[in-house]
Amino acid sequence: MSAWQIHGYGENEKLTLSTSSRIPAIKHPKDILVEVHAASVNPIDIRMRGGYGHSLFNIWRNQGGMFSTRSEFPLVLGRDFSGVVIETGKDVKTYKAGDEVWGVVNAQKQGSHAEYTVVSSSEVALKPKNLTHVEAASIPYVGLTNWAALYSVGELTPSNTRGQRILVIAGSGGIGTFAIQLIKAWGGDVTTTCSSESVEIVRDLGADVVIDYKTQDVQYELRQQDRFDLILDPLVSKKRVEYINYLKQWRNSKLVTIAPPFLRNIDTYGVVPGVVKSVGDLSCDVIKGAKDGCSVRWAFFTPSQKGLREISKLVEMEKIRPVVEKVYDFEDLLSAYEKLEAGHSRGKTVIQIK
Repeated sequence: MSAWQIHGYGENEKLTLSTSSRIPAIKHPKDILVEVHAASVNPIDIRMRGGYGHSLFNIWRNQGGMFSTRSEFPLVLGRDFSGVVIETGKDVKTYKAGDEVWGVVNAQKQGSHAEYTVVSSSEVALKPKNLTHVEAASIPYVGLTNWAALYSVGELTPSNTRGQRILVIAGSGGIGTFAIQLIKAWGGDVTTTCSSESVEIVRDLGADVVIDYKTQDVQYELRQQDRFDLILDPLVSKKRVEYINYLKQWRNSKLVTIAPPFLRNIDTYGVVPGVVKSVGDLSCDVIKGAKDGCSVRWAFFTPSQKGLREISKLVEMEKIRPVVEKVYDFEDLLSAYEKLEAGHSRGKTVIQIK
């Protein structure tokens, strides 16, 4: 099969297209072999290309062998996909060959920027019937990252979100465009920030208040707003201490960040010192919010079959739609990485493989 691989960490020059890679084999009874029709490129792919998270991911790859010297290379990146089931493990009862599925690939596994990938059956769900593979591939990773941040950590649900005020930082990116739609589907009130070029996009997705950071003073505009029940910060903004000031006091309000320094600390300091450093960092964030009865929380992308199925329902009800900025051919994956790395995304970047 064809697969984009890296044989070392670095920039785009480390990515090479192999046309003679082996089709991955099913090794566990609950695994599924999927023919990938489309996959998206996410910021996590850019970071992992440079080595982000490799210390912890390699421990997981070696099944807990902290001191194993087995190399992770060649490594295939790509964290989500849409495709067709080719084969299933003997314990898989929910899916069969020929089913159209969408899903995610855990970071310690070989990824989806290839013609085939093997995933656990718990990491996929049936693809929404009203989406093409390209459209479907744009959603799983950002969808489940938002599910972790807003539902699991932020404690928003379809039954309690109505009337709550949520600030979404950077509303025009992959995370932001999905977050706006999920919150609106659940009845929340959304304020977001973006550039001038993206104002109409986020308004069209349902944002109630849009602050253009190119033409407006974001901090001034936020001070004019009522305080928020939850702030979603996908950028780990240097101004997050200021953002805490815009949370409602003593109302269980939360600032949730989805790019905490946990993996970076482990890469930099080692496993044990990195964990200790992360606990210290989190403690500092918690203390900053606690004085006003607020909380600062870290959220991590987590595979969730329940999340995928709930998101699929919202997509089929047309309460959430894919926001695809640009589609690249599989052979042009390097351009997709360059485009995403340049920043200022307005939606998702997708690779069409089949």
